[in-house]
Amino acid sequence: MKSKTVSNWRVMCLLMATAVLAGNGISAEGATESPALYNGIAVPEAWPPPDRPLSREPMQVPYLEAPPALIPIDVGRQLFVDDFLIEETSLNRVFHGATYYSQNPVLLPDQPWEMNTASADHPAPTAMPFSDGVWFDPQDKLFKMWYMGGYVKSTCYAVSRDGIAWEKPELDVVPGTNIVHTGERDSSTVWLDLNESDPQRRFKLFVYLRPSRRYLNIYFSPDGIHWADSGVKTGTTGDRSTVFFNPFRNVWVYGIRAYEQTSIGRYRRYWEHGDVLKGAQWEDGHPPFWVGADTLDAPRQDLGTPCELYNLDAVAYESVLLGLFDIWRGQPEDRAKPNELCVGFSRDGFHWSRPSHDPFIPVSETVGDWNWANVQSAGGCCLVVGDQLYFYVSARKGVPGSSASGVCSTGLAMLRRDGFASMEAAGEPGILTTRPVRFSGKHLFVNADTKGGALHVEVLGKDGTPIAPYTVESCLPVSLDSTCEPVVWKEAEDLTALAGQPVRFRFHLRDGALFSFWVSPSPYGASNVLCSRWRTGGYGTGRYCW
Repeated sequence: MKSKTVSNWRVMCLLMATAVLAGNGISAEGATESPALYNGIAVPEAWPPPDRPLSREPMQVPYLEAPPALIPIDVGRQLFVDDFLIEETSLNRVFHGATYYSQNPVLLPDQPWEMNTASADHPAPTAMPFSDGVWFDPQDKLFKMWYMGGYVKSTCYAVSRDGIAWEKPELDVVPGTNIVHTGERDSSTVWLDLNESDPQRRFKLFVYLRPSRRYLNIYFSPDGIHWADSGVKTGTTGDRSTVFFNPFRNVWVYGIRAYEQTSIGRYRRYWEHGDVLKGAQWEDGHPPFWVGADTLDAPRQDLGTPCELYNLDAVAYESVLLGLFDIWRGQPEDRAKPNELCVGFSRDGFHWSRPSHDPFIPVSETVGDWNWANVQSAGGCCLVVGDQLYFYVSARKGVPGSSASGVCSTGLAMLRRDGFASMEAAGEPGILTTRPVRFSGKHLFVNADTKGGALHVEVLGKDGTPIAPYTVESCLPVSLDSTCEPVVWKEAEDLTALAGQPVRFRFHLRDGALFSFWVSPSPYGASNVLCSRWRTGGYGTGRYCW
């Protein structure tokens, strides 16, 4: 059995950003010293963008309308989830959804304190992240989960060695239970902050407590078990507000749930700051409109209700921000709300591209399934586990004939690493040429499935002609399925001769799929040299690829 590398890309990207962003004018303290981000995107002086009228129109994405003339690619794997990197192509983009683990749910309510119910008429035993968080902690080499124990009751804690089998340890907060916070709560976010210099603040908890229902309370913990109140409450929020850290800009982002009954319904306002506590202070009306559901979110045929954005969790993944958009599609009278998860991507931290509005992790349409209703994401979004991404989600079994939640549990969905979108050639061979890019690494790697086909790569100069010896004729074919495969030319040891120069990569693909590419400083495929600090547990597919 292969051992698996387990990693937190929200941690890795923070470390990558600290080293790499200095070369793009971003200070380690989070202050922008030049208008260029890590990927060459120009940021206007007025940031975040000023407030604008609420709208259901799909969000405009400036960096896709006018990409940088030169794109630095030193941070993370380069994903083809949009056209940002692509100058021209004859390949087809295909989007992929996550696949549910066959033995779901992986965490069920089975303890007395998890049986607290919403009402006597409709019990709702609950063991589910309501955002909360699922992390792999390199310090203990454990998967750790925080979740709602009992419906809108306490916050509980579970651990796992493989991310599949979970244990509920007996702790001392409430002796004999795995409860770590007793406050009656709605949703919360737990963040493992490996960049924190104060060990007492290694874990951060942002929780919407009942019955106040006006703000998030902020707590710190050295171990994720014993929590100390920071004494700071955020500005006014709605329930289901969430928080994440954007390492590309070194800021904490508060996604503030707001509501407008006459137009967009549930949506998000945006607030950022480099200091997690100072950033918690905002005045009503100041955070600008960020994002909501749009006209491409199709209503269910059985309801016809315009969709709303029920929740948004986000995280840095490789070279992009990944957003899990929980789309509310209406409230049936005889079924709990059939929410489901879609994906979005951002390269500047504010503007979201949602190239596919199809469900990424759907609700089940089979009565009696654990996820017949209300599928929602866990804080932190996903974990890299070997060649796969693990997405933990909450879901509700529902009560047929009622809008009640029923049993609320936790499930797992999986996706190929970088597998959100692929560029594919079927039948006729095709090409993909990147925009001008710049790198400081040495070794080109790809994530591709070319079994039965082949991938060749050439490097083009400013005038568009191939640079010898990095020609398509000299490139050894990639003809296998690998999430981390080096590209090699017969007469060149590596790409050192081209480092720092503007070049284009041209990929020639026959019968296969290309998911991502990157230029690594390491012959083992790390997408940035600092990533290796947090590798654990093994080598994935046989290469040092993390």
